[in-house]
Amino acid sequence: MNEHHMSLAIEKAIQGRDADGGGAFGAVIVRNDEIVCKVHNLVKGKDDLTQHAELLAIQIACQTIGKDNLKECILYTSCEPCMMCLGACHWAKFKAIYYGTSAEDAQQHGFTYSKSYLDMDSTARRSEFKMTQLLRTEALEVWTKS
Repeated sequence: MNEHHMSLAIEKAIQGRDADGGGAFGAVIVRNDEIVCKVHNLVKGKDDLTQHAELLAIQIACQTIGKDNLKECILYTSCEPCMMCLGACHWAKFKAIYYGTSAEDAQQHGFTYSKSYLDMDSTARRSEFKMTQLLRTEALEVWTKS
């Protein structure tokens, strides 16, 4: 089931990549094996740097569920959350986070992560946030194939 949900996040990233005003990042939030929301990045379309897929998904999920935390939910994201999104994930209290590409992969493909984020101990960060990489090859194809 985890691979299925991650595939959906990757599909949203592809849709975002190909959409006017979209971005090549997707996120899916699942609660009790039910999809709560599926989104892609809207930074360019909204001219708003906070419109990352993870943040949008968190906002929609909180409204849909009617809670200010998502501790019953799992986040699937096509790329490892940036520092801003990771902060929101901290407050969301996800049961787990699955990500496709790593922050290092993103940087190698021209996406910006802060130096302090990349200097962090990635093993400790991933452990603290219960993050597991899944379908990396498929997620990388969002940026390498069109």
